[in-house]
Amino acid sequence: MIKKIIIQQREERDFLLSLPYIQRFQENELAGYMQSSLIKLITGPRRAGKSVMALQLLKVYPFAYLNFDDKLLLNHFDEDEVLKAFHEVYAGFQYVMLDEIQNLSGWEIWVNKLYRRGFNLVITGSNAKLLSHEMASLLTGRYVQLAVFPFSFHEVLTFNAISMRGTDDHTPVKTGKVLHHMDTYLKKGGFPETLLHPEMFQSYLSTLFDAVLLKDVVNRFKVRQTRQLYDLASYLLANYTNPYTYNQLAAELQFNSVATVKKFVGYLEEPYLFLNLTRYHHKIKQQQKSPVKSYIIDSGFVMARSFELSPNHGRLLENAVFVELLRRQYQTGQTLFYYRTRNNREVDFLLRDGHKVSQLIQVSYDISGRKTLKRELQALTEAAGELSCSDLLLINWDQDEIVEQDQYCIKLMPASEWFCNFYPDRT
Repeated sequence: MIKKIIIQQREERDFLLSLPYIQRFQENELAGYMQSSLIKLITGPRRAGKSVMALQLLKVYPFAYLNFDDKLLLNHFDEDEVLKAFHEVYAGFQYVMLDEIQNLSGWEIWVNKLYRRGFNLVITGSNAKLLSHEMASLLTGRYVQLAVFPFSFHEVLTFNAISMRGTDDHTPVKTGKVLHHMDTYLKKGGFPETLLHPEMFQSYLSTLFDAVLLKDVVNRFKVRQTRQLYDLASYLLANYTNPYTYNQLAAELQFNSVATVKKFVGYLEEPYLFLNLTRYHHKIKQQQKSPVKSYIIDSGFVMARSFELSPNHGRLLENAVFVELLRRQYQTGQTLFYYRTRNNREVDFLLRDGHKVSQLIQVSYDISGRKTLKRELQALTEAAGELSCSDLLLINWDQDEIVEQDQYCIKLMPASEWFCNFYPDRT
């Protein structure tokens, strides 16, 4: 049976290799990983492109393939039979690709055996805490992690053959096209399938949201209170970017236990669905007591589930900036926080470099009104004084200038420029 399954999956592998894919990574960026004997662990949400990245890594090498998003394989899995079939079906293979490994119970023990026997492994998993639990327990120092998120705005422009290089060719027509793609990106998000088929984004993302809840949360953690879990997920989706406390959630959603709420929030974080941002405070206890802010991995989920009758561009932009900061390898609770001043003015993002606050970022879609601009600038300058930080940034829709306030210089930057200024141009 195992050999038959692996033969069937080889056909699946060969079909996937034959498909055209959007090139998200340069080959010279990926080549270095393959020269290492360390396990290549690729994590990220479902359908964000983990398998594609693994295939890009492996396409020029002989490799065996096993996809654990397959009930038949899981029901008949036998590690000795798998190894035997690998050598029959994939004679001369040098690498092994294990897709969606988190579905296999006790997978980390088997992976550790394979590693000790000299197999060069590329593994994918839709689990945000894969490292902190199973992976770190047995494989510390034996792996390198690559995180794959839905498409960035820069990748969207690259897909549409639009370059942000230089300023001479920023004609009104080109600027209009960039802003059109920016607006679409905020509403429909960056999952590859929605980029290829924008007309079906709503049904696709709504189905994907339910699939993550069912497969990666309910089934994985054997959740019995499914109605409460779905209510919590719906609440967090409707209130993305807003702060909350576990006590507040328990009261509003009529949970019997705050501990259950906390556990369920953790479950929703594991498959990269919701992510929490903690408040920065120099006292750890105070930080732990403060409300957290919840974000969704892709803003397309918001519009797909129709929680907003009309788009809230400000919240959509803040959510997109948060996810982009994760792409740039900032880590929540370590180098990425939000901040409240002594006068209770909020700064959306605080970035740290070591023990130093390196940058303060405020996100405001429309700063054309004097009151709005004044409010955003006051929050930044007040926080700057309290934290001794002079790198202040206000990301907005389309204003590009430097303003002075309270002896600070604050950069106003259009969102489209900020999303692209981190990346080399590949068009």
